[in-house]
Formats: sequence, structure tokens, C-alpha cells
Amino acid sequence: MDLEDDITVVGEAANGAEAVERARATRPDVVLMDIRIPKVDGIQATAQIALKDAGPAELLHAIRVIAAGEALLAPRITRRLIGQVTAHRRAANVAEDRLAVLSQREREVLALVGRGLSNDEIGGELVLSPAAARTHVSRAMAKLGARDRAQLVVIVYQTGLVSR
Repeated sequence: MDLEDDITVVGEAANGAEAVERARATRPDVVLMDIRIPKVDGIQATAQIALKDAGPAELLHAIRVIAAGEALLAPRITRRLIGQVTAHRRAANVAEDRLAVLSQREREVLALVGRGLSNDEIGGELVLSPAAARTHVSRAMAKLGARDRAQLVVIVYQTGLVSR
């Protein structure tokens, strides 16, 4: 697929894991990565591929990309963005692990606690009796080691179950 005299395609990949393998094997000057790809997404795959400062080939490529009306991030900015995204993903994984002890219904109830709903309101929202809602709240508190509803609300926001 070499359509340009000055550009040689050295590999293509169907997913992020394959992209990392091919990039490590071929050591290309430039890697174009889609963010939404199967297995390992583009952000994670890019983080696994060694980034470097722009050389002449990258600068020529950048000029062509920008001239075509596309956006391009400097490697320094890309590294920072990748760092932030991967840190957020690690935090999300920790949050998911923390919530793994809850049933799906307990998660739903917990999200409503985070929104400030009372047991009566939770029951109305989820078609439960207030007693059943209270039971789910109590079980979530016990499983998460929370001493009161206020701590549950903190956990809800820390884990991203509900956002501002």
C-alpha cells in the first residue's frame, strides 16, 4: 500500500496488541493509531510503543497532516495525555475492583444514594419497597466497609459510579 514515493508502509494491525508487536518488530518512524480498536485500545497501545522526539521524517509527516486540515499533537503533549489517560484507567480499575463485591442491584442503589436519594425515593425509582432499598443500602455499606451514608456517597464519587 505504498502510494507515495517518499512514504513506505511497513505494517498494519487489526488491533492494539498486534500494533504494539508490529511497531516493536519494524521500528517505524511514524505510527498512526486509531484510539478505538479492539483488544488493547489505541491509547494503551501507544503508551506501550516507545515514543521519541520528532526527527525529519516525523516533521515532514506532521506538515502533511496539518496541511490536510488534520490535528496533530507534539510527542511531549501526547506523552502527557497518554500518562493522564492511563492513570485515569488505573484509578478506574481500582474503583471497579472495589465495587466488584456489590451486586448489580446494590450498584444501582449505591448510585442513587450518591445522588442524595432517601430510601423511599430509591424504592420509588427502582420499584422497591423502602425496606428493600434500606436492605440494599445496608448490604452495600457492609461490603464496602462504610460506617454511614456519607461514607457511601464519598465512595460513589471516588469510584466514579456517579460523577458531578
